[in-house]
Amino acid sequence: MTDLRFRVDRALTEFVETELGELLALDGGLTPVAEQMRVSIAGGKRIRPAFCYWGWRASGQPDTDAMVRAAAALELVHAAAIVHDDIIDRSPLRRGRVTAHERLGDGLAIMIGDLLMAWAGQLFHASGLPRTFLARALPVWATMGRELVAGECLEILRTGGAPDLARSLAIVRFKTGSYTVERPLQIGAVLGGADPATLRALAAYARPLGEAFQLRDDLWGVFGDPARTGKSALDDLTGRKPTALLALTLARATGPDRRRLGDLIDGPVTPSDAAEIRDIMRRSGAPAEVRQMIDDRAETARAALRGSRLAPEAATALTRLICEATADE
Repeated sequence: MTDLRFRVDRALTEFVETELGELLALDGGLTPVAEQMRVSIAGGKRIRPAFCYWGWRASGQPDTDAMVRAAAALELVHAAAIVHDDIIDRSPLRRGRVTAHERLGDGLAIMIGDLLMAWAGQLFHASGLPRTFLARALPVWATMGRELVAGECLEILRTGGAPDLARSLAIVRFKTGSYTVERPLQIGAVLGGADPATLRALAAYARPLGEAFQLRDDLWGVFGDPARTGKSALDDLTGRKPTALLALTLARATGPDRRRLGDLIDGPVTPSDAAEIRDIMRRSGAPAEVRQMIDDRAETARAALRGSRLAPEAATALTRLICEATADE
């Protein structure tokens, strides 16, 4: 995994530096934008490229640098998504760094996110894979983009509304599960010409794991240490995001706790408010229930691998990715 991450980083750096050279050749005044573009792709576990790459290997294809470049394009999708997400959430930090909109303002941040998304498609098509391979993956790529936007829109539409666990899980699947696990894995497998049985096995693995990944992220958003998560622990609470954690807390909390929680999240949340909210959540049992949901989905993903006929190397790598996607901090 470490070697793959290094290769993805190298592919991204080579592509982005070439593109930034072309951008700066237009006008040197774009230097702040170029600097922020570099920040936007820096860091991260490169988990989406890993799923894409191992989907390719699960289809029976060999290791190639062209596939690593194609997989690296998924990281640019992620970088674009988080730039836009940070604007929507008014997040001041990402990976311990000042976010694009905080540094350059909303207008330039939107443009940076748009360019990152355009670069994703460009890198994918310029990866060096045969055009016939790329063509068969285009419908899945389009589906991934549609689901990502749908999930973000649904979260915005339902933020501040009545908490609903089923709706929260739908947002989880579209907004994060799809473009983090399911579609990257499917794109890699379709690029490699995977047979229907392989595609079914990978889908049975990816869908629950994608949900587990976002559920873990929701826990981290409230209970994580900002020094380790790289973002504020107040964002999800202040935004009153329609997470499964919040829905379960409001469903399980006692009457007084439920009323108090409603008062606390009805406006900006201070650090002392957040501490009280965490206490209410713990008393309700919601964090433990979400953790169990994560564990159950991780086990479903493992069972899908055990019941598959994937190549041992791919199955081993995908098993390791379950741990990476669901582990506590």
